[in-house]
Amino acid sequence: MEKEKKKNLIFMVIGAITLIAVTLGATYAYFTAQGGGTGNIDINTQTATTDNLSFQVGQAISLTANQEDFGQGAGNKSGSTTAKAILTANNATNTATRNYYVYLNIESNDFEYTTEDEQAEILLKVTDPEGAEVTTLGSLERKTSGGVSGFDITTSTGLITIADNYEIVSTGTITQEWTVEVIFANLDSDQNANTGKTFSANLIIQEEPMSTDLGNFAEYITQTVYTGVDGENDLYYHDGVGTYTNAKQEAGDNSYRFAGANPNNYVCFGSDAATCPNDNLYRIIGVFGNQVKLIKHDYAGSNLLGTNGAYSSSITSPGSYYKGSQSTLYAYYWNNSTDNNTWSESQLNTVNLNTNYLNNIGNKWSSLIATTTWQVGGASYSNVYSSPVKTAYNYEVGANKANTTYSAKIGLMYASDYGYAASPANWSTTLYNYNNDTNRNNNWMYMGGFDWTISRRSDDTNRAFIVIGAGNVYYIYVHINSNDVRPSFYLESSVEISSGTGTQTDPFRINFD
Repeated sequence: MEKEKKKNLIFMVIGAITLIAVTLGATYAYFTAQGGGTGNIDINTQTATTDNLSFQVGQAISLTANQEDFGQGAGNKSGSTTAKAILTANNATNTATRNYYVYLNIESNDFEYTTEDEQAEILLKVTDPEGAEVTTLGSLERKTSGGVSGFDITTSTGLITIADNYEIVSTGTITQEWTVEVIFANLDSDQNANTGKTFSANLIIQEEPMSTDLGNFAEYITQTVYTGVDGENDLYYHDGVGTYTNAKQEAGDNSYRFAGANPNNYVCFGSDAATCPNDNLYRIIGVFGNQVKLIKHDYAGSNLLGTNGAYSSSITSPGSYYKGSQSTLYAYYWNNSTDNNTWSESQLNTVNLNTNYLNNIGNKWSSLIATTTWQVGGASYSNVYSSPVKTAYNYEVGANKANTTYSAKIGLMYASDYGYAASPANWSTTLYNYNNDTNRNNNWMYMGGFDWTISRRSDDTNRAFIVIGAGNVYYIYVHINSNDVRPSFYLESSVEISSGTGTQTDPFRINFD
C-alpha cells in the first residue's frame, strides 16, 4: 500500500512539472549564438476516435541590446523559434480535421524609438506552414529597417495572434510548422537610448483560443500600466503625496494622468480598421474615478464638427511648431452668435460638439461616451494665465471652483489638463511661461496649433482660455477669434479594451463583444 502511494505521488509530481513546462515554455535563448538542445515541448490532445493532435514549441526568445550592437556596419541581430502542430488520423481511411491557434506572447519589452520618424528597431517576421511570409498580422504595421522588412513591434507587449483558428487536415500524419523571427535592426544611427533594454517572448500553440481582451479600460490603466511607481510608463498618480519632482503641484484628486514627451496613451476610437486612421486617433488624458478621459490626437475638421462657425485656414497659421497632419485646419468660434462666454450658450458646444460630432461618429461609438457634468465656471485671469497648474486646477475644477456646471457628452480640455500633460518639472512654472522648448518637447498634448479650452475667464464676459502655438496658455475673444478644436470626453466606466499597446501604430482598441 505504501509503495502504491509513493508511485502515485511520483506521477503527480511528473504531471505538475509537465503542466508548468507547457505554461511557461522553454528556457530563454539569447540572440547571440549559444549551444544547447532545441528545448521543444510536446503537448497532446486526442479525440474519442484516437485522432491525435499534438504541439511542439521551440525555445523562447530574449534580447538584451549591448553597446557594440549599435556600431556602424555591425549588422542586425536576430533570433527565431518555431511552433508545430502534428495531427495523426486514427487510421489510413479516416480524414482528421482540427483547428488551432498560435500566439506570440511578449512578456517584457522596454525598447523605444530612437529616431524622430520612428524607424522600427524591433521587427517581427512570420513564416506560415507553406513557407510563405505572412504580410498581414492584425493591426501591426509593416516597416523596413536595417534592410529588413517585418512587423514593427518596437514597443509592443502582450499577446500577438499569429494563427487564428488555423485548419490542419490529415489522412495519416501531417506536421505544420510556424517560424517566428525577431530582428533587432541596426539603423546606423544613434540608438544608444536602447542600450541595456530587454525583450523577451515565447510562442504559445493550442487548440482553444486565448482571450486577448485586456479587460476593463480604467482598471487596466490604473493596475497594469501604472506600476505603483510614479513616472513609469509616463503615468502619475495624483494623490498629493508623490515622491517625484514637484509632487506638491499635483492635483491631489486621486487621478492617474499621463505626462511627458510621448507616452503610450493612444486609443483608436471611431474606427475598426486594421490600421487606425489618423482622424480616429485619440489620447488618454488620464483616469478619473473609474472613467478614462480622452482627447482627440489631431484637430477635428468639418467632417466631424460641421461648418457652423468654421473658418478654414492654411497650416502655416499656427507657425513652425505645428505637429498635426491636416493640410487644412478648421478653426471655430467658441461662440458663433454673441460675445458671451457662457458655455451653455456656446454654439461650439451645442451645435458642433454635442450635435454634429455625436451624429458623425454614429450611435455605436457615441454610446461609449458618458454624459458628464463639466465644470464651466472658469477662472480669473490671474488664477490661470499667470499661475502654475495647481492653482488653475483648483479654480477650474477643484476646491475653489465656481460650481457652474453643464451636462453633456462632449467637451474640451481644461487649461489644467494641458498643464499636467507636461513633465512634472514644469508644473511649478506659470502656464503663461509654458512657451519654451523644454515644455513643448515634454508635453504630449502640445500640437502647435491654437487650441480652445472649455475654461472661460470668470472675470470677463467675452473671453476664454486657449493654448497658443508657442505652447503657453493665453485668453482670447470667443466671437471675434476662431481657433482649433480637439473634442474631449469621458468613456463609460464599463468600457473594455481588447488589444493594443498604446503606441501610435498599435493603439488601444475598444472591445465590443
